[in-house]
This record gives sequence, C-alpha cells and structure tokens, in this order.
Amino acid sequence: MDLSLRDIRAFVAVAQTGSFTRAATRLHLSQPALTVQIRRLEETVGVRLFDRNSRNVALTPAGRELLPVLQKSLHDMEQVLADARSLADGSSGTVRIACLPTFAASLLPDLIQDLKKAVPSAGFQIRDVVASTVNALVRNEDVDIGLTGGELPEGAFDVLYTGVDRLVAVCPKAHPLARRRRIGLEDLARVPLVLTAQGTSVRAVVDAALAHARCAPVIACEPTYMMTAVAMVRGGLGVTILPGTAREVLAEPGLVVRPIDDAAFVRPIALIKKRGRTLPPLTERFVAAMLARMGDDADARPTRGPIKESTKTGSGKVSNKRIQTST
Repeated sequence: MDLSLRDIRAFVAVAQTGSFTRAATRLHLSQPALTVQIRRLEETVGVRLFDRNSRNVALTPAGRELLPVLQKSLHDMEQVLADARSLADGSSGTVRIACLPTFAASLLPDLIQDLKKAVPSAGFQIRDVVASTVNALVRNEDVDIGLTGGELPEGAFDVLYTGVDRLVAVCPKAHPLARRRRIGLEDLARVPLVLTAQGTSVRAVVDAALAHARCAPVIACEPTYMMTAVAMVRGGLGVTILPGTAREVLAEPGLVVRPIDDAAFVRPIALIKKRGRTLPPLTERFVAAMLARMGDDADARPTRGPIKESTKTGSGKVSNKRIQTST
C-alpha cells in the first residue's frame, strides 16, 4: 500500500496539536474520519504511531522517529503541488524560444519586459539563430516555439501565425541610389551587393528574386550577420538588402533605407511549434502577447505546412495573419 498525502497530513496534524479533536478541526474532518486515516497510515508503515488514552495522545518512539521524516515529505510534496499549480496557471515557468535575430532584437525585448512585470519569476531561454536552425530546434524540442522565415517542411509544425517581412535596400547617404525614392531590380543588378550568407532566410529570398529576373548580381561580400552587412555598407563596399524590421538599419544615421520596387522581395515568416505538442501555459501567454503585438486577422483559416503565398505589403514592415491550429 502506498503512502497517502492525506494520511501523512493527518499524522502531522495530530502530532502537532496533541489531540485528535483539534487535528480534526484543523483539517476540517470528522474525528472518525481522522481516526481512519491514522489507522491506515499505521497499517502502511507497519508500526503504531500514537499511544492514546481518554485524556491525551502521545507519539510512540516510532512515531517520534518518523515525524521529521514525514514532515519533510509533506513539505516537499506540497511544494511540488504548489509548483505544478503555478506552472498550470502560467504564474511561473520558462519560455523557450528560437527566433530570427531580426525579431530577437526588435520584437522580443518589450514582450519579455511586459511578461516579467506580470510574472516576475518567468524565465526565458532565447536562441537567436538563422531560420534553418530555428526549425531544427523546434523539431527536436530544444525550444517550444520558433519565429522563423522561409519555407517550412510539410507536416512538421503547427503554424500559429504567418506574415511577411518586406526587404529593403540599404546604402550610404552619398550613394547614387540614395537619391531615388524607390529602387528597382535593374538598379540592384548594376551595383556591388553585400548579401547575407547562403542558408539565411533573407539570402534565399534575394537569390530567388534575382534568379527569377535572370539577374546576375555582383557580390562584394557575404557576411553571416546583418550587423556585419551594415558595417560593410558603411565602409563603402556596396548596397545590402535587409528586412525592413532590422534594428541594425535604424541604428545607422549615415545610411538610408529605400523600398525595393519588386513584390518578390518579401520574406515569409511564421511562428511555429512542433506539431501536436502542448505548449506550457506561460508560453501560451507569451504567444498571445506576440500575436497581439504583431497583429492578427480574425478571419484567418487554420493552416499547416509550407508557407506558399505571401501577403503583399508596401510598408516595409510586417504584414501578418494569425493562424488557429488544432492539435
């Protein structure tokens, strides 16, 4: 027979009060019910715990030995229950997210600060990585959610949100293209380009757009990180193409941003989780805040799998659609 938490609680109450009557009152039990619990515990441990007469109750030697052990067990189990309830109601826990660096820098700080104000004990594990690594981390359950870009493999993920991040051209203020209000594909084909490395979601979009237009770009260099690309442009190596949401662009007073006059220069983005997996309540709360911040479409239909179509926007910002999924 297994030890019962109720029986242990009854034993500790009787030991602390020295009275079945007072212990029953504390536990909101009838005295016969309390007696049954004590007898059941004695049967389970195989030893008498109390000596009882008409006037008082005293612990037996075995009861005195077991009291601190069972008190600790009771405290530990009650702490486990309290922790479980906190996890269940979202008042504690850790949000584990993999995210494109663009959004890790621009979107997450305010969201994390807001949640920390509401839930001070909330923890965050953030992996700011390229899209392919975001997908792998979610698939392998190293994180619970991912904000990724580009195409998604069929059937691997539940898609909680889709949108597009419009790409822009970035050049020095003294560059000839800076005088234009909008930049065409033919303009980009005539200047050296600083492009993010192969394997990044931005590079995939740029390569596809240039290939579709049969343009052979002049590539000056291929850094991995957007901050490096911006530094190369600042140094006069060429023009770069980055998401309009990139904070690296906004932080450079010597550079200008120009929209690209071609609908192909948009990066699909998606908020994903592993298909069929339940999110922790605190993470669900964080996802709700992300959706509210990025905007939502109440008429969006459920979808899974690859993002095949992009919602066009000319704002240089994120155009979005909230997705409800069933798991």
